[in-house]
Amino acid sequence: MSSIDLLLALSPLDGRYGSKLEALREIFSEYGLIKRRVAVEAAWLEALCDAPAVKEARPLTNTEKDYLRTLVSNFSLEDARRVKAIESVTNHDVKAVEYFIKERIAETSLADLGEFVHFACTSEDINNLAHGLMLRDGMKVLRDVQDSLTDSLAALAGENRAVAMLARTHGQPASPTTLGKELAVFVARLRRQAAQIDSVVITAKMNGAVGNFNAHVTAYPDVNWEMLADRVIKERFGLLRNDLTTQIEPHDCIAEMFDALTRWNTVLLDLNRDIWSYISLGYLGQKTVKGEVGSSTMPHKVNPIDFENSEGNLGLANAVLEHMARKLPVSRMQRDLTDSTVLRNMGVGIGYSLLACLSTLKGLGKLKVNAARLTEDLDASWEVLAEPVQTVMRKLGKPNPYEQLKEMTRGKQVNSDSMLRFIQSLDIPKADKQRLMSLSPATYTGIADKLVDSIV
Repeated sequence: MSSIDLLLALSPLDGRYGSKLEALREIFSEYGLIKRRVAVEAAWLEALCDAPAVKEARPLTNTEKDYLRTLVSNFSLEDARRVKAIESVTNHDVKAVEYFIKERIAETSLADLGEFVHFACTSEDINNLAHGLMLRDGMKVLRDVQDSLTDSLAALAGENRAVAMLARTHGQPASPTTLGKELAVFVARLRRQAAQIDSVVITAKMNGAVGNFNAHVTAYPDVNWEMLADRVIKERFGLLRNDLTTQIEPHDCIAEMFDALTRWNTVLLDLNRDIWSYISLGYLGQKTVKGEVGSSTMPHKVNPIDFENSEGNLGLANAVLEHMARKLPVSRMQRDLTDSTVLRNMGVGIGYSLLACLSTLKGLGKLKVNAARLTEDLDASWEVLAEPVQTVMRKLGKPNPYEQLKEMTRGKQVNSDSMLRFIQSLDIPKADKQRLMSLSPATYTGIADKLVDSIV
C-alpha cells in the first residue's frame, strides 16, 4: 500500500497499524484465501491421479506434479487478480479458481485432465480446507509472538523474584508479596491457556455436496474415497479429516480455537491492567524514548500507552472472536451461507490479538522497577504484620488473637515501633517471639521467591 492508501484504509489494521501486521497479510487477505484454494484444488487433482482406480485420471509425471505445485508456490498477486477477473463473470469465487487452474493447464500436457479439476467437489470442500490452512498459518504467527511475550514476562519475573512489594486486595494494603511472583502468576496463566490453544485440532472435510461422497461413489464405486480424502487433508496438509459432516465442516474446531484464544487474551488484559496499576502507584516506571511525547500539554508525563493500547485492542479482538465462536457452529440444516461472510473476518480477530501482544511486549521492554517507592510503601504499612502475629497467637491458643490485632490495627496508622512493642508484650515462646520480631513488611513474603523459580 502507498502512504495515501494507508490514510484511506477503512480498518486501522490495514491503515494505522498495517506495518505491524505484515505477517498476516499473505494469510488472511483475499489473496491468501485464493492461494490456498488453488493449493487444495491442485492437491485434490494430484491425489485423483495417484489413485489407480480412478483410471481416467492418469498418473502424473514428476514434471507435471512439479508444475501443479509451482502453481501454488509461485502464486502471485497477478494470478489472484486473474482469478478475480474470472469471478466477475462467474459470480462464484470457487468456480473462478477452478477455471483459473484449467486455464493454466490448457496449454500443457495436463490439458487432458481439465475435468478432474474440482472433480466431485462442492465449494465447501475447497473452502473449509483453505480456511483451515489460513487458521493454522495465522495462529503460528500469533503463537510465536505470544510465546515471546510470555518469555519476556518470565524473564522479568525472574529478575524480580525477591523484590518485595506490598500487595493490594480490594485496592487496600495487604500481605506483602514479590513483584516477581505476581508477574509469575501471569506467566503460568498464559502458558496454561497457550497449551489449550495448542491442543485444538483443526479438522476438515472433502466429502461432497452433503457429506456422503454421493457423486464420488456414483462415478467410481470401487474407490476408497475416505482414504483418498485423507491423502489430501492429513498427508498433504496435516489436518484431521472430519468423518461426519453436512455440506459444510461444522467449524467446531474454529470455535474451540477462538474460545481458547479469547481466554488467553483475557489473561493478557488482566496483566495489562495490573501493570497499569503498578505504574500508577509508582512501583513501576517507564524508560523514556527520545522524541516521544506523553501529553500534548503536560510535558512531564510518560503515559502507559502500550498497555492501554493492548487493552483496547484485546476488547476488539475478543468481540470478534467470541461472535465467531458462537456463530460459526450454527447452520441451517445441511448448510446456509451465514458462515461465509463471518469466516472472512478471522484475520480481524487474530489481527487485533497480534496487535495487542505486540503492544504489551513493547511495554514490557520499557518497564523499570522503582525500588525506593516499593520500600516506601512497605515501610508505611506495618499493619500488614497483624496477620502473622495473630496466626502465631492462634497456634499457641492465646485468647481472641484476631480481635486483639483488629482492635490495634483496623483503620489505624501502625508503625514499626507500635507493632514491635505489641509483639514484645506477648507471653509466647522465645523462638516464636524472635521470629515475629525479625519480621518486617519487606521480609514477610513467604515462599514467593521459590514460587517464581517453579515457573521461571
